[in-house]
Amino acid sequence: MLEEQDMNSGEMPVALVVGAGDAIGAAISRKFAEDGFRVCVARRNADKLEDLVAAMKADGLEATAFGCDARKEDQIETLFKDIEANYGPLEVVVFNVGANVPMSILETSSQKFSKIWEMACFAGFLTGREAARVMSPRKKGTIIFTGATASVRGGANFGAFASAKHGLRALAQSMARELGPQNIHVAHVIIDAAVDTPWIRDFLPNYQALADKDGIVIPNDLAENYVMLHHQPKNAWTFELDIRPWIERW
Repeated sequence: MLEEQDMNSGEMPVALVVGAGDAIGAAISRKFAEDGFRVCVARRNADKLEDLVAAMKADGLEATAFGCDARKEDQIETLFKDIEANYGPLEVVVFNVGANVPMSILETSSQKFSKIWEMACFAGFLTGREAARVMSPRKKGTIIFTGATASVRGGANFGAFASAKHGLRALAQSMARELGPQNIHVAHVIIDAAVDTPWIRDFLPNYQALADKDGIVIPNDLAENYVMLHHQPKNAWTFELDIRPWIERW
């Protein structure tokens, strides 16, 4: 944790983003903070969150960083206990851990397959379970899982990633059916496109041409959908939201 905050410094709702990376996760975190949330951001190395938290605080937003390996049950359990005890009851939990590693099936070792599954699926189970455990007694909350093209379509050289993302989607479906009657909104967001990140800008050959015609997903625009999902009325909940720019074929 980068900094202790006074738990009595206001009755703000609390959101947790597990997998608060430099692009999508950071944008989601900022959007919830702008919506009035005290945002807890978590990733394996808390030091990598310093710039994000500093920038948010500079803008008058509430943010606290945590180091947590989401694949480790004890660390996830400790993370939720810490937040609930010292920052307030969690109203929103977003699982945004990525593991998009392309490799031929011929070169996929059991170790690599297991690691990708742990990151993209098992960690989602641990996060979702702990979120359900704290929200269920209160009969209130939103749990959002970030999916990908691989959630519904297994492309060549993405066997490990696709299997994990398919599993995460199935987990989200099951949780939505179980927790919906308890007033807990579970949603799955499929991001079916390239997202504007430093890696995409450097390695996508036609990046600028696509960006010039709104063919690349902008993280801040994407993040608005996560806040929207949380605010949906119960009579019109969305379970699965497909997001892609107009140019993307599907």
